[in-house]
Amino acid sequence: MLSVNTHKPWKRLLSLLMAGLLGTACLVPPGGLNSASAADDTKKDAASAPAAQPQKAASAPAPGSSPSSNRKLIQAADTEPYYADVLKGWLDKGAKPAEAPITIAGANPAAVSSGADIRPGSYEGKDNVLVWNGSSNGYVEYKVDVPADGLYEMQVSYRPVTGKGLRRPIVWNMMLDGKRPFRESSSITLYRQWRDARPIKKDQDGDDIRPKSEEITSWTVQPLFDSGGAYAEPLQWFLTKGTHTLRLEGYEPVAIESIRLQAPQKLKPYSEVAGTYPASKPVQAGSLTIQAEEPAIKSDSAIQMVSDSDQRTVPQANGYITFNTIGGKKWWNQNQALTWNFEVPESGKYKLGMRALQNFISQKASYRTIRIDGKVPFQELLTYRFGYDTAWAGIEVADPSGKPYEFYLEKGKHSLTMTVTHAPYKPMILGIEQLTDLLETVVQDLKSLTGGVDDKNRTWKIQQDLPDLPKRLNDAAAVLMKLAEQTEKANGRTDNISQGFISSAQDIQKLLSKVDDIPYHGDQIASIQTKVSGFIEQLIQQPLQLDEIYVAPVEKKFPDMTASFPAKVKGMIMNFFYTFRTKDSLGKMKDTELNVWVHRGRDYVTQLQELADAQFTPETGIKVKVNLLPNTQLLVLSNAAGIQPDVALGLSQDLPVDYAIRNSVLDLSKFPDFKDIYNRYSPGSWLPFYYNKGYYAIPETQSFQVLFYRKDILSRMGLSLPDTWQDVYDMLPTLQQNYMNFYVNPKEYMMFFYQNQADFFNKEGSKTMLDSPESFKAFRQWTDMFNIYALEREVPSFYQHFRKGEMPIGISDYNMYIQLSAAAPELNGRWGIAPIPGTKQPDGTVARWAGGGQSSGVIFKASKKQQEAWQFLKWWNSADVQERYGSDLEAFNGISFRWNTSNLEAFTKLPWKREDANVILQQWAWYKDMPNLPGGYFVPREISNAWNRTVVDGMNYRNSLELAQMEINRELRRKQQEFGFVDADGNSIKTMDLPVVNKPWEGVKPYVK
Repeated sequence: MLSVNTHKPWKRLLSLLMAGLLGTACLVPPGGLNSASAADDTKKDAASAPAAQPQKAASAPAPGSSPSSNRKLIQAADTEPYYADVLKGWLDKGAKPAEAPITIAGANPAAVSSGADIRPGSYEGKDNVLVWNGSSNGYVEYKVDVPADGLYEMQVSYRPVTGKGLRRPIVWNMMLDGKRPFRESSSITLYRQWRDARPIKKDQDGDDIRPKSEEITSWTVQPLFDSGGAYAEPLQWFLTKGTHTLRLEGYEPVAIESIRLQAPQKLKPYSEVAGTYPASKPVQAGSLTIQAEEPAIKSDSAIQMVSDSDQRTVPQANGYITFNTIGGKKWWNQNQALTWNFEVPESGKYKLGMRALQNFISQKASYRTIRIDGKVPFQELLTYRFGYDTAWAGIEVADPSGKPYEFYLEKGKHSLTMTVTHAPYKPMILGIEQLTDLLETVVQDLKSLTGGVDDKNRTWKIQQDLPDLPKRLNDAAAVLMKLAEQTEKANGRTDNISQGFISSAQDIQKLLSKVDDIPYHGDQIASIQTKVSGFIEQLIQQPLQLDEIYVAPVEKKFPDMTASFPAKVKGMIMNFFYTFRTKDSLGKMKDTELNVWVHRGRDYVTQLQELADAQFTPETGIKVKVNLLPNTQLLVLSNAAGIQPDVALGLSQDLPVDYAIRNSVLDLSKFPDFKDIYNRYSPGSWLPFYYNKGYYAIPETQSFQVLFYRKDILSRMGLSLPDTWQDVYDMLPTLQQNYMNFYVNPKEYMMFFYQNQADFFNKEGSKTMLDSPESFKAFRQWTDMFNIYALEREVPSFYQHFRKGEMPIGISDYNMYIQLSAAAPELNGRWGIAPIPGTKQPDGTVARWAGGGQSSGVIFKASKKQQEAWQFLKWWNSADVQERYGSDLEAFNGISFRWNTSNLEAFTKLPWKREDANVILQQWAWYKDMPNLPGGYFVPREISNAWNRTVVDGMNYRNSLELAQMEINRELRRKQQEFGFVDADGNSIKTMDLPVVNKPWEGVKPYVK
């Protein structure tokens, strides 16, 4: 029988949420997950300074303690407490705003990291500043003499170092006296400044070409905010009287003039601020209209202009791609800011309005912090709500009653800044995290009770087996209802998220109606946990699209901000007729142009067209027309219609051989200089494109499998990075005792087979080799990971589990790397990558074979311009062009569009962190994907079925794989007969002669530094 003593934490969680939303200065409920101590315990803290004390991690549950209670202890030790918890602790202990400001000269550090290029000097017009030329992690330390205890805000006067490949914001891990005072201090971010290049060019169809983002960074003074956008006001730091050490850790190059510590600025409500406005006469001038798509500054190059076809949008699109608005889903991430400049002709009182579209997440409101001349005028604009609306709406910045806020502006130039924030949703986000932890302990305790076996014939007595389970589930249901109430309040209306909380609470109540049946429904509780945790991402996202912004005298009316009914009808009719324009018709091809179809987004296509026009055509004289291919099925249909391009790009790695089997694409190995192209890429990357002694595609992009790990958690637990799978087995007990786990995607089997020297097909390509001893060994190793070593069979999001620390180590790909780099600033410096665990070979070496997935380019056999197409493919896949294309993509869209080129030389020139690039290159040497044969599509299907039979149904691994082998061979034989490899009696007519790749690629060595 399990004894679970977890009542007190759940009571605290419930009371915490019942307290409702807190003030703007402290937006997270007190005593939340990872808080340093409960509110009652805080009063007993003997420390003189009101600072949170870190706890030590337990390596395993204490004898006689309950699993869930120890899980809470360990989780609380994994990371520092949230800022709002720490701030509340300081305030509860009587911390007061500081009295006198303190200025730290940037050029006078007390210490710098050894070997770092950090020195005092001059930079961009300022002398005696600290020039930090970071290329790898380093640090700077300053001594701070504090005259008296107090709360401080920090402001930094800085300028990012500019240059090729330097696009990321400056991210610091800030430590005070050797530790982080709160979790958010691990990712303090200083942003660069950008603007869109002007004028906007048009392509030959009359569509706007997206302009490149130009960096316009200058010396800037910026308060330090939470990089996650969870708090609308600057972060505060409590410093006791005496000398303190402030350490800044980072790797992005920056120049620092000074760091200023000053008392926090307390905003007043609008009613008080409006009373201080000077007396003024009514402004006689008319309203100002600002085109929102023309900001003076944007804090992120990923904020983009958007084409809109609404009849009222200025300028009208008239059926063309016209960048006439800005934002939407390109302006919804934390702290992304836009600034517009404007000039008022008279001093006086003005009001603010805008034409906005906010219909991206059903029923959900978005929030912005609004600043005039760099400052928030009053409290209400810290988190200003833009409610959901199905269409474009005219919005007046007004109080809850609808009365516009008034702003007193002096004659002359001013600026308006709008910054993304999700501060009002932060209590719900934190509540969800705590709730999912609560449900996780329920799931774990049910697994411990049932042994992970769903035995319908066993009778349970919950009152004896898990006496506090009903109490915990009742608490969870109550928390869900409170979360629904809080979400509805912050959102201003019922939405899908609040309804999701309510339905989940109802599901739990339904389970509680038959308490003794709950052990049969552990999967349902896990499903509720997954569903609720999925709301976090939606709460964080804050989309808003703007067309025009209006600054009007308070006495004057705003211009009409929405289209009239007749204009809407006219617009609908006109837009209908515009759909008949043939500019995007794939069938409209000219014999004088090389026709290239690209299966990627519009921006990828436009950029390739511009690059081809700028470089390829002038160099070769070959005109190129690049068209967007919305669906690869159109290639089959177009072939049937007698319409085919010369080149197709962006195809998944299985398609070229499918087309080659049907004699539709060209064997590229027939070109005399193919060998030179072949040597650019790893031998294992060519396997999916090989068929019948030829190669039918060129790799374009390539993903990778690497080991992701949390440095902070593994070091705290005393765990080393695993080099082999045996090392993984050795570390699993420690992880699992601490309610953590190692992540392997259940669908990822290739590495186990290749590392055990197993092949999927024989060299002739006539049958599968899944019946070889090596294959049985690999399949058993793969399934044992889940049957014996208890890896999770279903993980909805490794990314989320990795962020929370529940899976601090695991194998994933390029997408995981981009997600962590772009959307997990709080983990800055806390995670890293390494080559995947390997299998020791008889000669003592460790094999790390793994696949990854590629996109490819092909030339169609029907093309009358095959030589020109080959010339284009070689140009497109050259190192210089791939580097230029990747750099431009990132310049337009930010790091989330990092181009994962398969060209090794181009890869090394893109702005990867050097230590990460080395890891990826080392793993690249072991890249090996599966060949594509006629009928080979049965291999992943039947291997997946075999895994299900063994792991889910409990079938013997050997019997299960033998079934898969028979099914695969049957399909291979059927397809071989269809395409002429064997006759009707099964006699071989011709063989495939598959290439052998059994050694790591030596080509990466010159690039590893």
